[in-house]
Amino acid sequence: MHAPSKRTPSSDPHRSLRAVTVANPFYSPSHDGEAGNPRTVPAIVNIKESAITMLASRGRIDAAQLAAATRFRALWEAMCRSTRAIDYGREPVDGGGRADPIGDRQMHAAEALRRIRPLLGEKGYWLVSRICGEGYSLGEIVGPGSSKRTKLKAARDLREYLDLLCEFWNLSTRR
Repeated sequence: MHAPSKRTPSSDPHRSLRAVTVANPFYSPSHDGEAGNPRTVPAIVNIKESAITMLASRGRIDAAQLAAATRFRALWEAMCRSTRAIDYGREPVDGGGRADPIGDRQMHAAEALRRIRPLLGEKGYWLVSRICGEGYSLGEIVGPGSSKRTKLKAARDLREYLDLLCEFWNLSTRR
C-alpha cells in the first residue's frame, strides 16, 4: 500500500489565491484620515471560491455588483439553513415551550428574497439564485457545449440583474 499523497495548496483545483484590496470593515468615518483607520485593507481571496469571486477578480463585475451578489448569497444561505426537526416525543424542560424549527433570521431572509423576486422576474431570480446563491458557474448554467455568445449573454444578463439589486439596496458605487 502506498501512502496517500498530500495535496499542496498549488495543486488544489479549487483554490487560486490572489492579493486584493477590500473595504476595511472597521473603518470609521469619524476618524477619517488617521493612519490607523484606512478605508481599504489588503486581503487574500480564493478567486475560485465562487463564480462571483471569479467574475470580480477578472473585472467583469464592479464593486457594487459584487456587494449585491454577496448580499444575495448571505440571504440565500440564511434562508436555506437546515431547519431543526421537532421531536414531539421529547418532554419540554422546565415548562418551556417547544422550539420553533424556523428561526427569525431564516424568516427575515426569506421575506427579503420574496420582495426582490418580482424585481428580477422569474428568469432573473433563477439566474441570480443559481450563480450567487447556489454557486454554479456560468458554464454550468448555460450547459456544456454552449457557444461563447450564449455564455456572454448570460454574463451580461447577470450583470443587469445585479444592477437592479444595486439600485434596490442602494449599493451603487458608479460615478
